[in-house]
Amino acid sequence: MFSSIVVGTDGSETANEALARAVELAARHGARLQIVSAYEPVPEARLREEAQQLAADLQWAMNPREDVDATLREAAEAARAGGVDAATYARRGDPAEAILDVAEEQGADLIVVGNKGMTGARRFLLGSVPNRVSHHAPCSVLIIRTT
Repeated sequence: MFSSIVVGTDGSETANEALARAVELAARHGARLQIVSAYEPVPEARLREEAQQLAADLQWAMNPREDVDATLREAAEAARAGGVDAATYARRGDPAEAILDVAEEQGADLIVVGNKGMTGARRFLLGSVPNRVSHHAPCSVLIIRTT
């Protein structure tokens, strides 16, 4: 039924719940999992500060998107532990746009997102990742209750 499933993560507890459900679905359907995380670059000041704390031969490893790389690495490890083949995508900018872009690029059959941020009047004023994804997705969307 599904061959390509996209899930977004920011490493939070609720995102990890959505990731776990996406891994289960991908395993059940033999689907490839596309794991997406959006980021804003780590500020240069923080990079300089952290680089000073490293040995000189390791300073090259510091990069403007180190946080998202760690988040994606952990998510991919969780997918592999669940027996699922996963690809990761770090995208600069808005999380909803990142998820939608990868879903379209990869011809996804399903996007899995958590419901965090979909309650109350704020969702109408500010929008939320699950709300925006559900309204603009090029495929079906499964919203996991994580709160």
